[in-house]
Amino acid sequence: MNYNPITALLIFFGISLLLFFVFRPKKGIYSLLKNMYHQEDKMIIEDILKFLYHNQTSNKHITTNHLTSTLEFSNDIIVESLKTMLANELISLEKDSYKLTTAGSEYALQIIRAHRLWEKYLSEKTGFHKEEWHERAEKKEHELSQSEIDKLSNLLGHPKFDPHGDPIPTKKGKMVSSKGIPLSSLKEGDIGKIIHIEDKPDIIYKQILAENIYLYSTVRVIENNPKRIVFHSEGEQFILAPIVAGNITISLLEKDEIQEENIARLSSLKFEETAMIVGLSKECRGESRRRLLDLGFVKGAIVAIDLLNPLGDPKAYLIKGTSIALRKDQASKILINRN
Repeated sequence: MNYNPITALLIFFGISLLLFFVFRPKKGIYSLLKNMYHQEDKMIIEDILKFLYHNQTSNKHITTNHLTSTLEFSNDIIVESLKTMLANELISLEKDSYKLTTAGSEYALQIIRAHRLWEKYLSEKTGFHKEEWHERAEKKEHELSQSEIDKLSNLLGHPKFDPHGDPIPTKKGKMVSSKGIPLSSLKEGDIGKIIHIEDKPDIIYKQILAENIYLYSTVRVIENNPKRIVFHSEGEQFILAPIVAGNITISLLEKDEIQEENIARLSSLKFEETAMIVGLSKECRGESRRRLLDLGFVKGAIVAIDLLNPLGDPKAYLIKGTSIALRKDQASKILINRN
């Protein structure tokens, strides 16, 4: 086929332009695809490290079968990643069980640090619902560089715990230890403070969220038997199956640490009752906390129900001469003493 000079020139420039977009450094299609596959390899390795760390602290023996049956990657990719990790001395193989090396443990702790700091950021600085925190942090933990993780920690004031009560590793991999026992292990009459709510498995975590059980609230166990755990917290009664209560960690309180018994949630206030606000629950964070404080829900303020909603939610509360509408989940984070 014969081409005239202009056609040939256009074809030449077209091919040159195509090659430029495919192979140009950093931004070319080839470079982007290469980086994408590199990022996927990195993510798989980091997920394996994190899995080994969490299970190694429980003295579990993790084999290749454990990893392939648990992680959501193909068996071939996991096996190749394990070979890479062995070659880079991130893990060791003892008989058929994988163990983290010192370098592997340090790497795993930095991934855990990124995850928990990002969950803390989501809880304090955004409006995302708590059901979304873990999944979003699972993705973001692989994207943050070491310098970005340090900046995030500085932005948040170097927090020691994430919003579930899990300790956040420092840059050097150190963590605050907090000892507690499962709520399901408490005896009748025991009083304690919730210091951790496990967010896995997802189905149990959602049950805890649906009950509006809050971190750092005080609980008093009323009944404990193989079928159910009954306890009071912030003026309300809760009933959980033992398997659910087992995902809530409690720090037992001494007599001199026990707070006043008549603290309740604003959501429990009845029409024609008045109450004094004693504070906001620590469950109330970030912009939501600032908004409630700006609206006048501060310690010492007197509050009453101004208007009931025929549909139940929201209700209007009278505070400092102003009627403010709040949903039940908002009012449940305001703590009161009834007058």
